[in-house]
Amino acid sequence: MTKRAAMYRRISRDREGLELGATRQSEDCAALVARRGFELVADYCDNDISASTKSRKTRPEYERMLADARDGQFDVIVAYTTGRITRRPREFEDLIDLSVQHGIEFEYVRSPTFDLSTAAGRRIARTLAAQDAGEAEDIAERVQRQKVQAATDGRWLGGRRPFGYEADGVTVRESEAAVIREATDAILAGTSLRSFAAQLNARQVVTSTGRPWTPTELRKVLLRARNAGLMEHRGVIVGEAEWSAIVEPDRWRALVAVVNDPNRRTQWNSARRWMLSGLARTPCGATVRATMNNTVRRGQPAYLCKADKCVGRNAREMDDFISALVVERLSRPDAIELLTASAGPDVAAMHAEAAGLQDRLAQLALTFAEGAITPVQLREGTAVLRDKLARVEAAIAEASRGSVLAGLADAPDVGEAWEGLDLDRRRAVIDTLMTITIHRTKKGRPPGWKPGMSYFNPETIQIDWKS
Repeated sequence: MTKRAAMYRRISRDREGLELGATRQSEDCAALVARRGFELVADYCDNDISASTKSRKTRPEYERMLADARDGQFDVIVAYTTGRITRRPREFEDLIDLSVQHGIEFEYVRSPTFDLSTAAGRRIARTLAAQDAGEAEDIAERVQRQKVQAATDGRWLGGRRPFGYEADGVTVRESEAAVIREATDAILAGTSLRSFAAQLNARQVVTSTGRPWTPTELRKVLLRARNAGLMEHRGVIVGEAEWSAIVEPDRWRALVAVVNDPNRRTQWNSARRWMLSGLARTPCGATVRATMNNTVRRGQPAYLCKADKCVGRNAREMDDFISALVVERLSRPDAIELLTASAGPDVAAMHAEAAGLQDRLAQLALTFAEGAITPVQLREGTAVLRDKLARVEAAIAEASRGSVLAGLADAPDVGEAWEGLDLDRRRAVIDTLMTITIHRTKKGRPPGWKPGMSYFNPETIQIDWKS
Protein backbone atom coordinates (compact mmCIF):
# COMPACT_ATOMS: atom_id res chain seq x y z
CA MET A 1 0.00 0.00 0.00
CA THR A 2 1.38 3.39 -1.01
CA LYS A 3 2.10 5.67 1.95
CA ARG A 4 0.62 9.14 1.97
CA ALA A 5 3.13 11.90 2.62
CA ALA A 6 2.91 15.48 3.88
CA MET A 7 5.69 17.95 3.11
CA TYR A 8 6.63 20.62 5.67
CA ARG A 9 8.76 23.63 4.79
CA ARG A 10 9.81 26.54 6.99
CA ILE A 11 11.70 29.70 6.12
CA SER A 12 13.39 31.73 8.87
CA ARG A 13 16.14 34.23 9.34
CA ASP A 14 18.51 31.71 10.93
CA ARG A 15 20.53 29.58 8.54
CA GLU A 16 21.90 26.07 8.40
CA GLY A 17 25.13 26.85 6.62
CA LEU A 18 23.18 28.37 3.68
CA GLU A 19 19.88 30.03 3.14
CA LEU A 20 17.18 27.45 2.49
CA GLY A 21 14.51 29.04 0.33
CA ALA A 22 11.05 27.64 -0.13
CA THR A 23 11.83 26.52 -3.68
CA ARG A 24 14.99 24.67 -2.64
CA GLN A 25 13.21 22.84 0.18
CA SER A 26 10.22 22.02 -2.03
CA GLU A 27 12.32 20.56 -4.84
CA ASP A 28 14.49 18.42 -2.55
CA CYS A 29 11.57 17.17 -0.46
CA ALA A 30 9.55 16.34 -3.60
CA ALA A 31 12.51 14.37 -4.95
CA LEU A 32 12.64 12.38 -1.70
CA VAL A 33 8.90 11.67 -1.92
CA ALA A 34 9.38 10.35 -5.48
CA ARG A 35 12.38 8.17 -4.54
CA ARG A 36 10.52 6.59 -1.64
CA GLY A 37 7.41 5.99 -3.74
CA PHE A 38 5.15 8.07 -1.49
CA GLU A 39 1.96 9.84 -2.58
CA LEU A 40 2.18 13.56 -1.77
CA VAL A 41 -1.20 14.56 -0.29
CA ALA A 42 -0.42 17.70 1.73
CA ASP A 43 2.02 20.63 1.75
CA TYR A 44 2.60 22.98 4.70
CA CYS A 45 4.84 26.05 4.78
CA ASP A 46 5.52 28.65 7.50
CA ASN A 47 7.23 31.70 6.04
CA ASP A 48 9.80 33.79 7.96
CA ILE A 49 9.04 32.17 11.33
CA SER A 50 11.74 30.84 13.64
CA ALA A 51 11.32 27.53 15.42
CA SER A 52 13.97 28.24 18.05
CA THR A 53 13.42 28.26 21.79
CA LYS A 54 13.63 32.09 21.77
CA SER A 55 10.86 32.63 19.24
CA ARG A 56 7.42 33.69 20.47
CA LYS A 57 5.71 33.52 17.11
CA THR A 58 3.13 30.83 16.49
CA ARG A 59 3.46 28.62 13.42
CA PRO A 60 -0.06 28.17 12.05
CA GLU A 61 0.92 25.69 9.32
CA TYR A 62 2.90 23.57 11.78
CA GLU A 63 -0.10 23.41 14.14
CA ARG A 64 -2.40 22.55 11.23
CA MET A 65 -0.05 19.76 10.15
CA LEU A 66 -0.10 18.22 13.65
CA ALA A 67 -3.90 18.34 13.73
CA ASP A 68 -4.16 16.71 10.28
CA ALA A 69 -1.68 14.01 11.35
CA ARG A 70 -3.81 13.16 14.36
CA ASP A 71 -6.84 12.95 12.04
CA GLY A 72 -5.01 10.32 9.97
CA GLN A 73 -4.81 12.36 6.76
CA PHE A 74 -1.28 11.09 5.95
CA ASP A 75 1.30 8.55 7.10
CA VAL A 76 4.66 10.29 6.63
CA ILE A 77 6.02 13.80 7.25
CA VAL A 78 8.85 14.83 4.91
CA ALA A 79 11.14 17.79 5.74
CA TYR A 80 14.55 19.09 4.69
CA THR A 81 16.11 18.58 8.14
CA THR A 82 14.93 17.95 11.69
CA GLY A 83 15.68 21.63 12.40
CA ARG A 84 13.21 22.71 9.70
CA ILE A 85 10.39 21.06 11.67
CA THR A 86 11.44 22.34 15.08
CA ARG A 87 14.40 23.31 17.22
CA ARG A 88 12.46 23.02 20.46
CA PRO A 89 13.02 19.87 22.55
CA ARG A 90 9.51 20.12 23.97
CA GLU A 91 8.00 20.03 20.49
CA PHE A 92 10.01 16.93 19.66
CA GLU A 93 8.02 15.18 22.35
CA ASP A 94 4.86 16.02 20.33
CA LEU A 95 6.44 14.43 17.28
CA ILE A 96 7.28 11.34 19.30
CA ASP A 97 3.64 11.15 20.42
CA LEU A 98 2.55 11.35 16.76
CA SER A 99 4.74 8.36 15.97
CA VAL A 100 3.82 6.25 19.00
CA GLN A 101 0.09 7.03 19.13
CA HIS A 102 -0.73 7.61 15.45
CA GLY A 103 2.01 5.72 13.58
CA ILE A 104 3.39 8.81 11.81
CA GLU A 105 6.83 8.32 10.22
CA PHE A 106 9.43 11.00 9.46
CA GLU A 107 11.76 11.32 6.47
CA TYR A 108 14.46 13.99 6.04
CA VAL A 109 16.53 15.14 3.07
CA ARG A 110 19.66 16.14 5.02
CA SER A 111 19.13 14.63 8.49
CA PRO A 112 19.35 10.93 9.39
CA THR A 113 16.04 9.07 9.41
CA PHE A 114 15.19 7.17 12.58
CA ASP A 115 12.22 5.23 13.88
CA LEU A 116 10.49 7.14 16.67
CA SER A 117 8.46 4.07 17.57
CA THR A 118 11.61 2.52 19.10
CA ALA A 119 13.52 3.52 22.23
CA ALA A 120 16.77 3.86 20.23
CA GLY A 121 15.10 6.11 17.66
CA ARG A 122 13.59 8.31 20.35
CA ARG A 123 17.00 8.63 22.06
CA ILE A 124 18.57 9.79 18.79
CA ALA A 125 15.70 12.23 18.19
CA ARG A 126 16.07 13.78 21.63
CA THR A 127 19.84 14.12 21.15
CA LEU A 128 19.36 15.87 17.80
CA ALA A 129 16.68 18.10 19.33
CA ALA A 130 19.10 19.23 22.04
CA GLN A 131 21.79 19.92 19.42
CA ASP A 132 19.36 21.92 17.26
CA ALA A 133 18.24 23.98 20.25
CA GLY A 134 21.85 24.65 21.24
CA GLU A 135 22.76 25.69 17.69
CA ALA A 136 19.79 28.07 17.55
CA GLU A 137 20.81 29.67 20.86
CA ASP A 138 24.43 29.99 19.69
CA ILE A 139 23.25 31.78 16.55
CA ALA A 140 21.01 34.09 18.60
CA GLU A 141 23.89 35.02 20.91
CA ARG A 142 26.22 35.75 17.98
CA VAL A 143 23.60 37.89 16.30
CA GLN A 144 22.94 39.78 19.53
CA ARG A 145 26.64 40.46 20.09
CA GLN A 146 26.94 41.73 16.53
CA LYS A 147 23.97 44.04 17.05
CA VAL A 148 25.40 45.46 20.28
CA GLN A 149 28.76 46.07 18.61
CA ALA A 150 27.10 47.68 15.60
CA ALA A 151 25.01 49.90 17.87
CA THR A 152 28.09 50.95 19.84
CA ASP A 153 29.87 51.79 16.58
CA GLY A 154 26.84 53.74 15.33
CA ARG A 155 26.30 51.41 12.38
CA TRP A 156 22.92 50.56 10.90
CA LEU A 157 21.60 47.23 12.17
CA GLY A 158 19.69 46.40 9.00
CA GLY A 159 16.00 45.70 8.45
CA ARG A 160 13.37 47.27 6.27
CA ARG A 161 14.15 50.62 4.66
CA PRO A 162 13.55 53.38 7.21
CA PHE A 163 11.35 56.25 6.01
CA GLY A 164 13.58 59.21 5.22
CA TYR A 165 16.56 57.08 4.16
CA GLU A 166 17.57 54.93 1.22
CA ALA A 167 17.77 51.13 1.35
CA ASP A 168 21.31 51.31 2.81
CA GLY A 169 19.83 52.95 5.92
CA VAL A 170 22.44 55.70 5.73
CA THR A 171 21.81 57.90 2.70
CA VAL A 172 19.10 60.52 3.30
CA ARG A 173 16.17 60.43 0.86
CA GLU A 174 15.43 64.13 0.71
CA SER A 175 11.82 63.88 -0.47
CA GLU A 176 10.92 61.85 2.63
CA ALA A 177 13.23 63.79 4.94
CA ALA A 178 11.26 66.91 4.03
CA VAL A 179 8.08 65.15 5.20
CA ILE A 180 9.70 64.31 8.55
CA ARG A 181 10.79 67.92 9.05
CA GLU A 182 7.35 69.18 8.07
CA ALA A 183 5.66 66.75 10.45
CA THR A 184 8.02 67.72 13.26
CA ASP A 185 7.23 71.42 12.80
CA ALA A 186 3.49 70.73 12.60
CA ILE A 187 3.35 68.56 15.74
CA LEU A 188 5.42 71.06 17.72
CA ALA A 189 3.02 73.79 16.56
CA GLY A 190 0.00 71.90 17.88
CA THR A 191 -1.16 69.70 14.99
CA SER A 192 -2.28 66.21 16.03
CA LEU A 193 -0.76 63.00 14.70
CA ARG A 194 -4.13 61.96 13.36
CA SER A 195 -4.60 65.22 11.48
CA PHE A 196 -1.14 65.19 9.90
CA ALA A 197 -1.47 61.52 8.94
CA ALA A 198 -4.73 62.43 7.17
CA GLN A 199 -2.93 65.26 5.34
CA LEU A 200 -0.24 62.88 4.12
CA ASN A 201 -2.83 60.41 2.88
CA ALA A 202 -4.70 63.20 1.09
CA ARG A 203 -1.43 64.12 -0.66
CA GLN A 204 -0.88 60.42 -1.46
CA VAL A 205 2.38 60.31 0.49
CA VAL A 206 2.98 56.70 1.57
CA THR A 207 5.18 54.95 4.12
CA SER A 208 8.45 53.21 3.22
CA THR A 209 6.42 50.05 2.59
CA GLY A 210 3.97 51.83 0.29
CA ARG A 211 1.07 51.90 2.74
CA PRO A 212 -1.20 54.76 3.87
CA TRP A 213 -0.27 56.53 7.10
CA THR A 214 -1.91 55.89 10.44
CA PRO A 215 -1.36 58.01 13.57
CA THR A 216 0.45 55.08 15.17
CA GLU A 217 2.84 54.62 12.23
CA LEU A 218 3.52 58.37 12.05
CA ARG A 219 4.24 58.45 15.78
CA LYS A 220 6.66 55.54 15.45
CA VAL A 221 8.54 57.20 12.58
CA LEU A 222 8.81 60.59 14.28
CA LEU A 223 10.04 59.19 17.60
CA ARG A 224 12.99 57.37 16.00
CA ALA A 225 16.34 58.55 17.37
CA ARG A 226 17.83 57.96 13.91
CA ASN A 227 16.00 61.09 12.69
CA ALA A 228 18.34 63.09 14.96
CA GLY A 229 21.43 61.18 13.78
CA LEU A 230 21.53 59.22 17.04
CA MET A 231 22.01 55.48 17.59
CA GLU A 232 19.51 53.75 19.84
CA HIS A 233 19.78 50.21 21.19
CA ARG A 234 17.00 48.67 23.29
CA GLY A 235 15.53 52.07 24.07
CA VAL A 236 18.83 53.70 25.10
CA ILE A 237 20.76 56.33 23.11
CA VAL A 238 24.27 54.90 22.79
CA GLY A 239 25.90 57.64 20.73
CA GLU A 240 26.00 59.30 17.34
CA ALA A 241 25.15 57.27 14.25
CA GLU A 242 26.99 56.96 10.95
CA TRP A 243 24.11 58.60 9.05
CA SER A 244 23.22 62.29 8.84
CA ALA A 245 20.48 63.79 11.00
CA ILE A 246 17.22 64.87 9.38
CA VAL A 247 16.07 66.88 12.41
CA GLU A 248 18.28 68.74 14.88
CA PRO A 249 18.75 66.66 18.07
CA ASP A 250 17.28 69.36 20.33
CA ARG A 251 14.24 69.73 18.11
CA TRP A 252 13.80 65.95 18.00
CA ARG A 253 13.92 65.79 21.81
CA ALA A 254 11.31 68.55 21.93
CA LEU A 255 9.11 66.48 19.63
CA VAL A 256 9.54 63.41 21.85
CA ALA A 257 8.53 65.48 24.88
CA VAL A 258 5.39 66.74 23.11
CA VAL A 259 4.28 63.39 21.70
CA ASN A 260 4.91 61.57 24.98
CA ASP A 261 3.22 64.23 27.09
CA PRO A 262 0.62 62.33 29.19
CA ASN A 263 -1.66 65.37 29.08
CA ARG A 264 -1.74 65.34 25.29
CA ARG A 265 -5.03 64.02 23.92
CA THR A 266 -4.62 60.91 21.84
CA GLN A 267 -8.24 59.87 21.36
CA TRP A 268 -10.61 61.29 18.84
CA ASN A 269 -14.15 62.15 19.84
CA SER A 270 -17.02 64.24 18.54
CA ALA A 271 -16.08 67.18 20.76
CA ARG A 272 -12.85 67.71 18.87
CA ARG A 273 -14.81 68.60 15.75
CA TRP A 274 -15.46 72.00 17.31
CA MET A 275 -12.85 74.66 17.93
CA LEU A 276 -13.67 75.74 21.48
CA SER A 277 -14.66 72.45 23.12
CA GLY A 278 -12.68 72.15 26.35
CA LEU A 279 -11.11 75.61 25.83
CA ALA A 280 -13.81 78.22 26.47
CA ARG A 281 -14.83 78.48 30.11
CA THR A 282 -18.00 79.47 31.95
CA PRO A 283 -18.57 81.56 35.11
CA CYS A 284 -18.82 78.38 37.20
CA GLY A 285 -15.28 77.41 36.19
CA ALA A 286 -16.21 74.55 33.88
CA THR A 287 -15.40 74.32 30.19
CA VAL A 288 -17.90 73.95 27.37
CA ARG A 289 -18.62 71.02 25.09
CA ALA A 290 -20.26 70.93 21.68
CA THR A 291 -23.64 69.25 21.36
CA MET A 292 -26.55 69.02 18.94
CA ASN A 293 -28.95 68.28 21.80
CA ASN A 294 -29.56 71.82 23.00
CA THR A 295 -32.15 74.49 23.55
CA VAL A 296 -30.04 77.34 22.21
CA ARG A 297 -31.31 76.88 18.69
CA ARG A 298 -33.03 73.74 17.51
CA GLY A 299 -30.98 71.75 15.01
CA GLN A 300 -27.92 73.96 15.48
CA PRO A 301 -24.72 72.84 17.27
CA ALA A 302 -24.09 74.70 20.50
CA TYR A 303 -21.47 75.06 23.19
CA LEU A 304 -22.94 74.15 26.58
CA CYS A 305 -21.40 74.25 30.03
CA LYS A 306 -20.13 70.77 30.90
CA ALA A 307 -21.08 71.11 34.57
CA ASP A 308 -24.65 72.36 34.79
CA LYS A 309 -25.45 73.93 31.40
CA CYS A 310 -25.38 77.36 33.00
CA VAL A 311 -24.53 78.95 29.63
CA GLY A 312 -24.95 78.02 26.00
CA ARG A 313 -23.99 79.59 22.67
CA ASN A 314 -24.40 78.84 19.00
CA ALA A 315 -21.17 77.00 18.16
CA ARG A 316 -20.74 78.32 14.62
CA GLU A 317 -21.27 81.92 15.66
CA MET A 318 -18.79 81.52 18.53
CA ASP A 319 -16.17 79.98 16.21
CA ASP A 320 -16.58 82.78 13.68
CA PHE A 321 -16.34 85.42 16.41
CA ILE A 322 -13.15 83.98 17.94
CA SER A 323 -11.58 83.39 14.51
CA ALA A 324 -12.15 87.04 13.62
CA LEU A 325 -10.49 88.13 16.89
CA VAL A 326 -7.45 85.94 16.25
CA VAL A 327 -7.01 87.18 12.69
CA GLU A 328 -7.43 90.80 13.78
CA ARG A 329 -4.89 90.45 16.60
CA LEU A 330 -2.29 88.74 14.44
CA SER A 331 -2.79 91.24 11.61
CA ARG A 332 -1.57 94.15 13.74
CA PRO A 333 1.92 95.55 13.04
CA ASP A 334 3.17 94.42 16.45
CA ALA A 335 2.06 90.78 15.98
CA ILE A 336 5.53 89.69 14.94
CA GLU A 337 6.72 90.67 18.42
CA LEU A 338 4.66 87.80 19.81
CA LEU A 339 7.21 85.43 18.29
CA THR A 340 10.16 87.14 19.99
CA ALA A 341 8.53 88.74 23.02
CA SER A 342 10.72 86.89 25.52
CA ALA A 343 14.43 86.27 25.28
CA GLY A 344 14.05 82.63 26.28
CA PRO A 345 16.51 80.45 28.19
CA ASP A 346 20.21 80.19 27.45
CA VAL A 347 20.26 76.90 25.52
CA ALA A 348 24.05 76.93 25.18
CA ALA A 349 24.43 77.15 28.96
CA MET A 350 21.97 74.27 29.41
CA HIS A 351 23.96 72.13 26.98
CA ALA A 352 27.11 72.88 28.97
CA GLU A 353 25.31 71.88 32.17
CA ALA A 354 24.13 68.62 30.57
CA ALA A 355 27.67 67.81 29.41
CA GLY A 356 28.95 68.47 32.93
CA LEU A 357 26.39 66.11 34.45
CA GLN A 358 27.32 63.40 31.96
CA ASP A 359 31.00 63.82 32.88
CA ARG A 360 30.11 63.50 36.56
CA LEU A 361 28.21 60.28 35.83
CA ALA A 362 31.25 58.85 34.05
CA GLN A 363 33.54 59.96 36.92
CA LEU A 364 31.19 58.35 39.45
CA ALA A 365 31.39 55.02 37.61
CA LEU A 366 35.20 55.28 37.51
CA THR A 367 35.30 56.00 41.24
CA PHE A 368 33.22 52.89 41.91
CA ALA A 369 35.49 50.79 39.68
CA GLU A 370 38.46 51.93 41.76
CA GLY A 371 36.70 50.81 44.95
CA ALA A 372 36.44 54.31 46.42
CA ILE A 373 32.66 54.15 46.87
CA THR A 374 30.18 51.40 47.68
CA PRO A 375 27.47 50.03 45.34
CA VAL A 376 24.84 51.86 47.40
CA GLN A 377 26.69 55.16 46.99
CA LEU A 378 26.99 54.50 43.27
CA ARG A 379 23.25 53.88 42.91
CA GLU A 380 22.25 56.90 44.98
CA GLY A 381 24.71 59.23 43.28
CA THR A 382 23.70 57.99 39.82
CA ALA A 383 20.00 58.48 40.61
CA VAL A 384 20.57 62.09 41.70
CA LEU A 385 22.69 62.97 38.66
CA ARG A 386 20.32 61.26 36.21
CA ASP A 387 17.37 63.14 37.70
CA LYS A 388 19.18 66.46 37.22
CA LEU A 389 20.20 65.49 33.70
CA ALA A 390 16.62 64.56 32.81
CA ARG A 391 15.38 67.99 33.98
CA VAL A 392 18.06 69.81 31.99
CA GLU A 393 17.32 67.80 28.84
CA ALA A 394 13.59 68.45 29.27
CA ALA A 395 14.32 72.21 29.53
CA ILE A 396 16.45 72.05 26.38
CA ALA A 397 13.64 70.24 24.58
CA GLU A 398 11.06 72.79 25.72
CA ALA A 399 13.28 75.67 24.58
CA SER A 400 13.57 74.06 21.16
CA ARG A 401 9.85 73.66 20.57
CA GLY A 402 9.36 77.05 18.94
CA SER A 403 6.10 79.01 18.79
CA VAL A 404 2.69 77.77 17.67
CA LEU A 405 2.32 81.21 16.05
CA ALA A 406 5.17 80.59 13.61
CA GLY A 407 3.92 80.77 10.02
CA LEU A 408 0.80 82.62 11.16
CA ALA A 409 1.83 85.81 12.95
CA ASP A 410 4.45 86.39 10.24
CA ALA A 411 2.23 85.34 7.30
CA PRO A 412 1.61 87.85 4.48
CA ASP A 413 -2.13 87.21 4.76
CA VAL A 414 -3.11 86.10 8.28
CA GLY A 415 -6.73 85.43 7.30
CA GLU A 416 -5.71 83.10 4.49
CA ALA A 417 -3.14 81.38 6.70
CA TRP A 418 -5.76 80.88 9.45
CA GLU A 419 -8.18 79.29 7.00
CA GLY A 420 -5.46 76.84 5.99
CA LEU A 421 -4.85 75.59 9.55
CA ASP A 422 -6.34 72.33 10.76
CA LEU A 423 -8.52 72.21 13.87
CA ASP A 424 -5.79 71.13 16.30
CA ARG A 425 -3.47 73.93 15.20
CA ARG A 426 -6.26 76.50 15.56
CA ARG A 427 -6.99 75.29 19.06
CA ALA A 428 -3.31 75.55 19.97
CA VAL A 429 -3.15 79.14 18.66
CA ILE A 430 -6.27 80.14 20.60
CA ASP A 431 -4.95 78.54 23.78
CA THR A 432 -1.68 80.44 23.32
CA LEU A 433 -3.29 83.83 22.72
CA MET A 434 -6.31 84.09 24.99
CA THR A 435 -8.56 82.84 27.75
CA ILE A 436 -12.26 82.80 26.79
CA THR A 437 -15.09 83.11 29.31
CA ILE A 438 -18.72 82.86 28.18
CA HIS A 439 -21.06 84.77 30.50
CA ARG A 440 -24.78 84.33 30.97
CA THR A 441 -27.16 86.43 28.90
CA LYS A 442 -30.34 88.10 30.00
CA LYS A 443 -33.51 86.26 29.28
CA GLY A 444 -35.53 87.33 26.28
CA ARG A 445 -34.56 88.85 22.99
CA PRO A 446 -31.64 91.28 22.88
CA PRO A 447 -32.41 95.01 22.40
CA GLY A 448 -33.07 95.97 18.79
CA TRP A 449 -33.67 92.38 17.72
CA LYS A 450 -35.59 91.88 14.49
CA PRO A 451 -36.82 88.68 12.81
CA GLY A 452 -33.95 86.88 11.11
CA MET A 453 -31.32 88.46 13.34
CA SER A 454 -28.99 86.39 15.53
CA TYR A 455 -29.31 86.25 19.31
CA PHE A 456 -25.51 86.23 19.61
CA ASN A 457 -24.19 89.07 21.79
CA PRO A 458 -20.40 89.59 21.63
CA GLU A 459 -20.52 91.66 24.83
CA THR A 460 -21.19 88.48 26.82
CA ILE A 461 -17.88 86.96 25.67
CA GLN A 462 -14.91 87.91 27.87
CA ILE A 463 -11.49 87.73 26.24
CA ASP A 464 -8.37 87.89 28.41
CA TRP A 465 -5.29 88.18 26.23
CA LYS A 466 -2.25 86.29 27.42
CA SER A 467 1.09 88.08 27.58
